[in-house]
Amino acid sequence: MTGPGFPDFIIIGAMKAATSTLQMQLAAQPGIFMATPKEPNFFSDPDRWALGFDWYRALFSGAKPRDLRGEASTHYTKLPTLPDALPRLHAAIPQAKLIYMMRHPVDRLVSHYSHGWLERSIEGPIDAAIDRHPELIDYGCYAMQIRPWLDSFGAGAILPVFAERMAAAPQQELERICRHIGYAGAPLWSDGLAAQNVSADRLRDSVWRDRLVDNPPARSLRRALVPRSIRDRIKRHWQMPEKPVLSDASIRRLHEIFDCDLAQLGPLLGTRLDCANFRTIVRERSLDWA
Repeated sequence: MTGPGFPDFIIIGAMKAATSTLQMQLAAQPGIFMATPKEPNFFSDPDRWALGFDWYRALFSGAKPRDLRGEASTHYTKLPTLPDALPRLHAAIPQAKLIYMMRHPVDRLVSHYSHGWLERSIEGPIDAAIDRHPELIDYGCYAMQIRPWLDSFGAGAILPVFAERMAAAPQQELERICRHIGYAGAPLWSDGLAAQNVSADRLRDSVWRDRLVDNPPARSLRRALVPRSIRDRIKRHWQMPEKPVLSDASIRRLHEIFDCDLAQLGPLLGTRLDCANFRTIVRERSLDWA
């Protein structure tokens, strides 16, 4: 166990790589307590760090004495945007077990763009957004993100998990993850728990819409007076009209960038990785640090 009140394990990223799904599955296991909110971002974000350790420990106050305590903050692996997470976390919880999730970097980028578009932090078409928002690429350069953590915590403390493998063999991956964090029970993957953070199901952020219509009285009135077909038509106005599609030129450019990073990640995992073989390699078996 880690120090009093601190988590025993942390999912440190990557953003849009099924971390919410894993968090939900772990929270469903008896004897595992996951913090709320799902992403405290305590060690990374200046406003959260300013709240202090008492605030952070309070997130786990609902855990039973023998529970494993965990949290999931993808901001912890967002270099170079948020550089403070690693030194702060290592100083506070040097014995923490960490989980780093990855996904095909181009798929992750497209999902990240969709997320940003819904939050209105990213505007315009996806090809232009790549130039205006370097984080779309940076957060998917997994070797660059995880190498400092390996240097600080050691390979034994960090479990690499791939979203594609978790989708192909969910029960086996959940068991592997639970072994890593020291869970003594028999974990069970629940197919009844839906995937989380599906961008196609979300509505684009709108302050005035939420204030006017997204409150209990307005929802009740709307459902009573407005036919479902009209409500669905209005809802589509706030949804992403279609999945973003990268141009061929952007795909070639991204493959060149990500292939350079994957050429460094592959040897860390005892294999060869590039954008072309990524999905096949990571889906067929679990990969650990070489």
